[in-house]
Amino acid sequence: MTSPLTSRRIRRPIRRLPRRLTALLLATAATLAPVTAAAPARADGFVPIGGDGSSWSQNAMTQWQADVAGGMNMKVNYAGNGSTVGRQAFAAGTVDFAVSEIPYGVVDNGSADVPPTGTHPFKYLPIVAGGTAFMYHLDSGGKRITNLRLDDVTVAKIFTGNLSFWDDPEIKRENPGIPLPHRQIVPVVRSDGSGTTAQLTTWFDKQPNLSAMWAAYCSANGRAVAGGHCGTTSFFPASGKFVSLNGSTGVSGYVASEPGEGAITYVEYSYAQNQKFPVVKLLNKSGYYIAPNALNVAVALTNVRIDDQLLQHLEDVYNSSDARAYPLSSYSYMIVPTSTNSPFSTAKGNTLGAFIQYFLCQGQQHVDLLGYSPLPLNLVQAGLDVTRSIPGANVTTTPSSCANPTVSSTGHNKLAEIAPQPAPCDRQGTSQCAADGVTPVPGGGTTGGRTTGGTASGGTSGGTTGGGTGGGTTGGGIGT
Repeated sequence: MTSPLTSRRIRRPIRRLPRRLTALLLATAATLAPVTAAAPARADGFVPIGGDGSSWSQNAMTQWQADVAGGMNMKVNYAGNGSTVGRQAFAAGTVDFAVSEIPYGVVDNGSADVPPTGTHPFKYLPIVAGGTAFMYHLDSGGKRITNLRLDDVTVAKIFTGNLSFWDDPEIKRENPGIPLPHRQIVPVVRSDGSGTTAQLTTWFDKQPNLSAMWAAYCSANGRAVAGGHCGTTSFFPASGKFVSLNGSTGVSGYVASEPGEGAITYVEYSYAQNQKFPVVKLLNKSGYYIAPNALNVAVALTNVRIDDQLLQHLEDVYNSSDARAYPLSSYSYMIVPTSTNSPFSTAKGNTLGAFIQYFLCQGQQHVDLLGYSPLPLNLVQAGLDVTRSIPGANVTTTPSSCANPTVSSTGHNKLAEIAPQPAPCDRQGTSQCAADGVTPVPGGGTTGGRTTGGTASGGTSGGTTGGGTGGGTTGGGIGT
């Protein structure tokens, strides 16, 4: 039977997955085959709706927009101008919904982002999970380095300007199998208000071994520090050593460009996958270097704490003791209206409700191929409950009719159940894994196109005749 995880047509070219991960996902899909996908019926009466916000979630939103346009004759406009812009636009009443990685009310540099509860009452609902990844561009001896490993302290030192060159002893200690070049490290950060920046800076602030370093950096770069903490910010306080660019596409595009050699940035994993560039394997609390693929994100998020507003608290995700967990995993949220205050209407509510039911269920089936991780069923149920608060929404989907790929007979997240243990070569203190998980090599050959980086996003440092930028035609995908 055709797998619901792999049968859908995806807008962007997606490279094939590693064999072990493919087998696991197909096994999951086989158990889901009896589930019938129940989408809201096609209705030519859907009115257009529009939203703004997160670029972290934009690749998923773009796919879902295309899906419902073709299958349900629905027009959903979305501009991924950043989480801050999205929240501001919703509060101003210029969009019907917003998408953001952080909620209203967060104090940023001494001022709070006041929620528009009076003029535009709202609720939050999660839309997709994913890993904030560290995409980099590093060559050595004419070969692309694709299997870089870093711990949290090294990452924090890079993004606070405390490490200058890629062959610094601290980086070499973590990467004994790579001939690291003496090349300047170029951190690339967001210049706009960004939920991705908020995810990164929250991680810095909440980790006891990182918070003092982050506070010192903030203080030196004009940002308020209170009680020894810099806190979460959507606006990265960049120093003169950094490259600051707008949007996830901007920072990932720079890293992937020829002038981007030596650069590193933070983006949702999907953007590195689209650019076919590698991402760092990040050390977790169990002492394993882990990639931000769908399975590892699902494992990490089994530790998330969700409050009564459906907002996430990630401290236990950062500190998960599971060897498979990717530490910088999180959800993104849609901010939806609960009144018909202008510009919203019940007709728009009907469209928005149908769109939400689509992406909470069928839309989750292929997000792993886009570089995200599907929502677990408990959050899908919570999202459906919130959707009932939208004026005009007609919620017909139930958990039993929701074709969500995380559904398990045990009631747990199936992806977390099937996620494999990391390879021995991913253990701290060993030479890093190559694509096949055993050989520590820094790059591919000059003609064969063989992949060599376990964390490459859809290809690695393959040869000049092996098939396209950074690898052969069968490379990469979402590595384990």
